[in-house]
Amino acid sequence: MDYKAYIESFRKNLEGNILPYWMDRMVDEERGGFYGRRDGNDELDADAPKGAILNARILWTFSAAYLATGKPEYLAMAGRAYDYITAHFLDGGFGGAYWSLNADGSPLDTKKQFYAIAFIIYGLSEYYRASKNEDALIFALELFDSIEEHSRDRLKNGYIEATTRDWKPIADMRLSDHDANASKTMNTHLHILEGYTNLLRALQEKQVEEDSGYKGSLLDPDALDSVDFGLQGAISRVGEATSNLLRIFLDKIENPRTHHLTLFFDDDWNALPGAESYGHDIEASWLLLESAYIVGDEALIKETLDHTLHIAYAGLQGRCTDGSMVYERHPDGRYDNDKHWWVQAENVIGQLWLAEHHGLSGQEVKAMESWRYITDNLVDPAGEWYWSRKSPDGAINRTDDKAGFWKCPYHNSRMCIEAIRSLESLRLREKNC
Repeated sequence: MDYKAYIESFRKNLEGNILPYWMDRMVDEERGGFYGRRDGNDELDADAPKGAILNARILWTFSAAYLATGKPEYLAMAGRAYDYITAHFLDGGFGGAYWSLNADGSPLDTKKQFYAIAFIIYGLSEYYRASKNEDALIFALELFDSIEEHSRDRLKNGYIEATTRDWKPIADMRLSDHDANASKTMNTHLHILEGYTNLLRALQEKQVEEDSGYKGSLLDPDALDSVDFGLQGAISRVGEATSNLLRIFLDKIENPRTHHLTLFFDDDWNALPGAESYGHDIEASWLLLESAYIVGDEALIKETLDHTLHIAYAGLQGRCTDGSMVYERHPDGRYDNDKHWWVQAENVIGQLWLAEHHGLSGQEVKAMESWRYITDNLVDPAGEWYWSRKSPDGAINRTDDKAGFWKCPYHNSRMCIEAIRSLESLRLREKNC
């Protein structure tokens, strides 16, 4: 396999297609931050609401792009996202973060959706890793504590979906119209785990820096009155919560018979009807293993390797012969055969991790088949990716957004960054054999 050519193709897509689109077409120079939406025909909706998920994912994307390339223009874009999130999305009255803002930056939907708060943690911790701005880490730890205080079920374990602005119960906890109104969901648990894992990684890196002589404000346990921000205490608290979340996936969310992830649960962890979501299965197959590596417990890593191999195989039931992956299988047996952008991106990473971490020879070749499907069918030469290809005729989906509340630069940028890293690792391994 021509590793160098594939690595260059991912780099070209990241830096020549995805990132320029967000830098050139989505920056809101008038009202600050980034526009909330471009429709499926790439027409700007300048007055669209600005979502917490979109802005958090922009923050993560450009922070990660800077870490991967060292290019200052990406750190500047991450800084723009950081400034906007901390000035407008963080709730100075009750803590946590708003779900959405009006185009002018004023609060719109003030509910506390813990999925969104977790993504802000994900972005803030990556921004700390890129910028070493300790305020970003402190904000991330404050949000961590808000989730632990108001979402974590200390009696039955797990995390509830949402509350009102002032942390009271809320009737409609759904993340989107596509979801069941369940109190506990796989999706929210997966992305809280993702945010916590990245926060733990940032804290561990800070510990390494301090061990080598750097002294920062987080050594002071009185940095803020509300919580203990001593570094060792923070690592302990975030590490415990991350390990617990990983156990929830292995013990409760993974179906022990099918190895698909159960999507919806009630308070008592009774499973509710839901689809088999191939994209979430393949995404979780590598995110769970990444989390185990960051936690660093060897027994947990070994156990997670076994579980994630089975979860990946379950996800790959949705893979087609052309390398693409269908969306999901409904409980009544019907398939949604649309080819969504994020599912294809996670499919590439999941298959590369099967080659790199599970030692499955040839899986990297299958990953590149999936990458070819993406380049031939989803990458828009004018910039960014289309939302999906529709079933059954494969038409470009122009009904859903090109950029918007849910259409962010995170899945595809992360795929490019992770594919470059993984292919480099596989190339060196093959060279040294």
